Amino acid sequence: MNKIIFIVLVLIAQRTYAQADTAGVVVTKDPRIDSLVHRQIEINEETTRDSRRFVPGFRIQVINSPDRNKVFAAKAKIYQEYPDQKQYLLYQAPNYKLRIGNFKTQAEAEDFQKQLSGLFPDGLYVIHDTIELKLSEVN
Repeated sequence: MNKIIFIVLVLIAQRTYAQADTAGVVVTKDPRIDSLVHRQIEINEETTRDSRRFVPGFRIQVINSPDRNKVFAAKAKIYQEYPDQKQYLLYQAPNYKLRIGNFKTQAEAEDFQKQLSGLFPDGLYVIHDTIELKLSEVN
């Protein structure tokens, strides 16, 4: 993407010209150059912001099953009890995996695992994962 923008800038720069007059040099440039520069700054800020949003952490794996209906039933059950917790459904052939939460520490995940054990007495595991943080939690 950066190479394309650079090539476009070079082509546009070739069209710019300078005029000399008695007071000095007047440079006339295409106004699209400024808009391209501002757009690239926005892209760089978005990329930096997104890279800070994902950090190492923990999630709870609720179910690991080849039965898709069973996994979706578990997802609905969790959503009814804990609608504020984000759920992640993964498919790794032939199994569907349902994970929940974005926990910074293993202790936080284990505390929530105890709450979930009422709904799912077996098969809850705290696992390392890349978690998603809200922008207010970063820093």
